[in-house]
Amino acid sequence: MFTPAESLQKNKDYTLVSWSAQGAWNPVIIERGEGVYVYDANGKRYLDWASQLVNVNIGHSHPKVVRAIQEQAAKLCYVNPSFGTPERGRLGELLAEVTPGDLTKSLFSNGGTDAVENAMKAARLYTGRQKILTRYNSYHGGTFASAVAGGDPRRLANEPGVPWIVRMPDPYFYRNPVYRGRTQEEGDAIIVEMVEDIVVREGPENCAAIMVEGYSGSSGIMQPTAVYFEGLRAICDKYGIVLIIDEVMSGFGRTGEWFGIDHYPNVKVDIMAVAKGITAGYVPLGATIVSEQIAAHFDKHVLWAGLTYSSHTLAMAAGIATIEVYREENLIERAREMGKKLRKGLTDLAEKHPVIGEVRGAGLHQALELVKNRETREPLSAWNQAQSEPMMKVNKAAREGGINLFTRWNMIFNTPPLTITDEQLEEGLTVLDNALSLIDGYYEG
Repeated sequence: MFTPAESLQKNKDYTLVSWSAQGAWNPVIIERGEGVYVYDANGKRYLDWASQLVNVNIGHSHPKVVRAIQEQAAKLCYVNPSFGTPERGRLGELLAEVTPGDLTKSLFSNGGTDAVENAMKAARLYTGRQKILTRYNSYHGGTFASAVAGGDPRRLANEPGVPWIVRMPDPYFYRNPVYRGRTQEEGDAIIVEMVEDIVVREGPENCAAIMVEGYSGSSGIMQPTAVYFEGLRAICDKYGIVLIIDEVMSGFGRTGEWFGIDHYPNVKVDIMAVAKGITAGYVPLGATIVSEQIAAHFDKHVLWAGLTYSSHTLAMAAGIATIEVYREENLIERAREMGKKLRKGLTDLAEKHPVIGEVRGAGLHQALELVKNRETREPLSAWNQAQSEPMMKVNKAAREGGINLFTRWNMIFNTPPLTITDEQLEEGLTVLDNALSLIDGYYEG
């Protein structure tokens, strides 16, 4: 159709890219994908170490999902969401089966940010309260309220934003000074006390929900102990507050469990927001899944939420096929086992490269945090600042080495498709090793 150079220029001339100054955008033109690899317009192959945006969990061009999309497209792509379809009912049933506790009914949307917006809206309608408590080290989406709910600096363009977001302290064991000289469990207990103090000061009668990620995502894959999550659940029970768990990135096997919150089996979830892995990115889709109690409330009260493409029929078919792939190929268990191998490989890299301050995560959802000094933990690239020279070198070396890498600030995310093999895992770790060797000189220890 076009030469690679022509395609590049047309992308730059006629489209806008998110989260970037447009003049700096110089994208690789991707033409196809297969399994854990994508191929650019020149035929170069890249190992998708990031699963694109941590969503292509089943790999690219899976034949079962492609076939389901093709068959549904030939039959019915879309109907008004006031209609029902067989596919809509079946996907809702599957989500009720794989999500924890009594999460029962799903409101379908276009993606993760919509799912979060609807989760907050449902909590506020259900409780009759206004305020949603969230964390600084979080990302909940790019639309107006969801962006403000996240503490990620991408919220700044929307500020002052909605007035009903209240910020909580982070259970960030590696950096939060609360944890100095304490075990993680001791620090988590203090964080929970601080959250309760905030609830009391804001007025429990004003607090609709506490919203946190089931397993932290692009804010750094930090993860507290059960003390933290069970403490949040206790606060919610004490004050009649809804617990919203954002599983947009950490859901559908990414952490070695169906959902990140499944690592905490004693924690009851009232509302869950999902997207990304629900269709593995093949068709845009999100869902807000509510408990039986909240669903019953909306039997008699209007749910003031809706989208033209809610329950999009093509997306429903893709979601059904994707969940079937997770089950039929045992990808949840596979992510758990491959995650152990990934952790060993990343730990070996940390022993070799002093710039790695910490390795953390679970399953195929792990991060390297890079530092100038392991004692001071000064980051190799500052939060909310332009990417530093060493991080740009890592990205460039990874791309030249043939892997698609996802980095933010001073962190390298290691989130390949759940279908990755031992050999492909080793391929990615080797490229990372070579890239990190280029920046060991920036270490000041």
